[in-house]
Amino acid sequence: MHKGRLEAFSDGVIAIIITIMVLELKVPHGAGLAALSGLAPVFLSYVLSFIYVGIYWNNHHHLFQAVKHINGAVLWANLHLLFWLSLFPFATAWAGENHFAPWTVAAYGGVLLMAGIGYRTLVRVLLAGHEADSHLARAMGADFKGKLSLVIYAAAIPLAFWQTWLSLALYVLVAVIWLVPDRRIEKTLAS
Repeated sequence: MHKGRLEAFSDGVIAIIITIMVLELKVPHGAGLAALSGLAPVFLSYVLSFIYVGIYWNNHHHLFQAVKHINGAVLWANLHLLFWLSLFPFATAWAGENHFAPWTVAAYGGVLLMAGIGYRTLVRVLLAGHEADSHLARAMGADFKGKLSLVIYAAAIPLAFWQTWLSLALYVLVAVIWLVPDRRIEKTLAS
């Protein structure tokens, strides 16, 4: 199977996710800066989610640069990831519109955790379909950042009920960790 259709479909779904998120930003009823202050939680949740969707899109793109072939299991694993990413607009809106109430922050973390698991599952399924010495296997290595992200999400979810802002800070920390470019795949393909 050729990977081009999967990549194009995934790009389209991710573009729609971003579109839905931005459409959730409502225009304030007023022309002054005071009218914007009430939208701060909604805007901040949008910014964080936009960064996360961008990180997933970027990593998905790089991942498939090292992929030689796909099969039906890869298609399903990719849909699993896209399902969790498609919940970002809901989780983002719920958290922002409710000023980061504990349940909304925990639910947001749950979506982040499941998207992380979805991405990890996709990588594992792709690795299962490639040789142990393939570019993909060499590039992925131990995937320390991926594993660390899942641990941080799992810790931040229950923390949302005790220290909501600390939980949010952990979500931001994971985004910052992934904003640092991960050149494993580029280095492997260049060698």
